Amino acid sequence: MHTQNGLIIPGAGTKSMPARRNFLAQAGGAVAGAIAAGTMLSSASAQASGSMSSGAASDNGSLASSSGGKGFWPNGARLAISISLMFEGGGQPISGAAGIIPIPIDKGVPDLPTNAFFAYGQYEGIPRALDLFDKHNIKVSSFMIGEAIKKWPDLAKEIVRRGHEAAAHGVTWSNSYNLSRSDEKRFIAESADIIHRITGQQPVGWNAFFLRNSVHILETLQELGFIYHIDEPSHDEPFIIPVKGKDFVTVPYTFHLNDISAYPFEGYNPIAYEQALKDEFDQLYEEGATRRRLMVIGMHDRISGHANRIRALDRFFTYAKSKPGVWFARKDEIARWTLAHRADTPILQRGPAAVSGLPGPG
Repeated sequence: MHTQNGLIIPGAGTKSMPARRNFLAQAGGAVAGAIAAGTMLSSASAQASGSMSSGAASDNGSLASSSGGKGFWPNGARLAISISLMFEGGGQPISGAAGIIPIPIDKGVPDLPTNAFFAYGQYEGIPRALDLFDKHNIKVSSFMIGEAIKKWPDLAKEIVRRGHEAAAHGVTWSNSYNLSRSDEKRFIAESADIIHRITGQQPVGWNAFFLRNSVHILETLQELGFIYHIDEPSHDEPFIIPVKGKDFVTVPYTFHLNDISAYPFEGYNPIAYEQALKDEFDQLYEEGATRRRLMVIGMHDRISGHANRIRALDRFFTYAKSKPGVWFARKDEIARWTLAHRADTPILQRGPAAVSGLPGPG
């Protein structure tokens, strides 16, 4: 346990986890059990984590803790907000990566401007975002590409040093759903191993390239010791899917408030984006009086890290923090809170993913 600015940050900055040099060979139940044993937070610890706006611990009758006696979020918070910061620059292919130039480059030719576009996230975007998060005392989850942080290890370490979560996002910025089950597992395990070696933090959360995984993903992640993934944009609250008799959490992701899908550079309207953030917040905050609600914002290093976008987020964070009972939380905190409060959580009994078309038991 690590403390920063008076907040309890589970696992951040620690280097006490045993070396995982032989991770792949030990990726079965023994490793998963060892990792899982350290992931469950007590209710008291979870309540002390994250950033809560003023008024959250009051006896305000509109807060969730006073509605039916259920504690939807720590300290009776009415709404949780979770931010994903994608660390991808340096993990893309040197030629052929999707960027802002619509005309594809000839196969195999290094795409210099597109690679520079990706590098903006490391030179400017992430440092600027980290300063914004510090300004508002917000902790986020950074999903890291292994090859990217190998090129920028000090920046990855700085993210963790400031109290943010390091989560896994693959070895490279590429698909993994079309790999064999064993190769997909190796791809995920290797990315987690790189993050642990560089940052000292053991990832417990996963995000795939454009959310696409194989039908075996939940079983694979569970076997590797992960406790949650974000690759399903189907809910406005976290939920549990039992996998082989053990709970696995989905902390939903977003397409509509994601800079790479809904707010790319082409046609970007900063006023519309800021209004969308406020409207999303206002609706979910209203619903949060009677049910658990989660707002999710997706940021990419090379997109949301630009100066004008940071300014729009700055204004939104100020707006959200002006309301009582708002909990800005890392996704690992949300997952652990969900596991510890199963009675208040949707439990989805799904059939095989190959049949349902949704993430579920393989």
